[in-house]
Amino acid sequence: MTQAEIKLCSLLLQEHFGEIVEKIGVHLIRTGSQPLRVIAHDTRTPLDQVKKALCVLIQHNLVIYQVHKRGVVEYEAQCSRVLRMLRYPRYIYTAKTLYSDTGELIVEELLLNGKMTMSAVVKKVADRLTETMEDGKTMDYVEVSNTFVRLADTHFVQRCPLVPATENSDPGPLPPAPNLVINEKDMYLVPKLSLIGKGKRRRSSDEDATGEPKAKRPKHTTDNKEPSPDDGIYWQANLDRFHQHFRDQAIVSAVANRMDQTSSEIVRTMLRMSEITTSSNAPFTQPLSSNEIFRSLPVGYNISKQVLDQYLTLLADDPLEFVGKSGDSGGGMYVINLHKALGSLATATLESVVQERFGSRCARIFRLVLQKKHLEQKQVEDFAMIPAKEAKDMLYKMLSENFMSLQVGCL
Repeated sequence: MTQAEIKLCSLLLQEHFGEIVEKIGVHLIRTGSQPLRVIAHDTRTPLDQVKKALCVLIQHNLVIYQVHKRGVVEYEAQCSRVLRMLRYPRYIYTAKTLYSDTGELIVEELLLNGKMTMSAVVKKVADRLTETMEDGKTMDYVEVSNTFVRLADTHFVQRCPLVPATENSDPGPLPPAPNLVINEKDMYLVPKLSLIGKGKRRRSSDEDATGEPKAKRPKHTTDNKEPSPDDGIYWQANLDRFHQHFRDQAIVSAVANRMDQTSSEIVRTMLRMSEITTSSNAPFTQPLSSNEIFRSLPVGYNISKQVLDQYLTLLADDPLEFVGKSGDSGGGMYVINLHKALGSLATATLESVVQERFGSRCARIFRLVLQKKHLEQKQVEDFAMIPAKEAKDMLYKMLSENFMSLQVGCL
């Protein structure tokens, strides 16, 4: 990890969690996995403060732990996860775009708190929405619950791993740290909750209805609360699913720019049909038949089956190969070539950066080297049809800026 990335992680941790958490997090980023007492010794931080800082980092999935054979628990920072905090506003805005204000606040609460139960999220979001409504109007828990279920069904939120229940009444000595597990088919299973109620407005004063300050309330008013029906089932935002959505949007936009709006809508439909059945790192989507795609097109999108087949053929024959044909059953089986599409988008971005910094002729040379992989200087001059002196200067510019590398061959 570069020093700039470490500095950025430090600033993010300090802004979100304060100096102590930032000190512990950056120490783990620099040193790798370490046990608790070593962290406390090296950072010269009291043990109880280190424990609290690690709890915060684990709660937000910024640190993981592992029990070694010797029984020592070591903690390791997740640097990439810390850097993803920069994208929190984009995740929240995406949820707002897809699921309105309710979805926005659900995702925001999960990102701010790391892990929460569904009932706690629903009540908190209902209260926040009620405060923004006109006097006399409130947000029903059921409406917030329905939006939460939709987020889970589309995998934007997922369950957190839990400590497995022990069937034996005498489990023996407890391990140094719990081993958290989750069944893949249960990751998006929403518990059946009968949440009845409406959001409440926050009072303008610090006194409750009896006029007694909140700070002086008897403890039994909070200690005697019954546990929520989903107590122990925690949820978190599925950041990989948001990234998958961003990837799909970029592919749809690229198809629209290259071909037309109808082609992009067909690709959007194929991606929407595959968004849950295809993992975020899969090279291809699941094969979809032409008949399935036709039935899944948006309502009101009036194109015939014959026109759809013509568009699919054009997409499959396009040199960019965003869409591929994998069979002939069901009117033809088609897939989205995700890795190929991302590679093409990355290449286009690189070419635009080179053109902006060095001009169109450098972009032509850069594009040529990308296609041919390796070229000698004389070959660059001939293929790009650029005079030798200019080609040499352009190659040196891009070499000095690390846009190209030099490979010395041996006779």
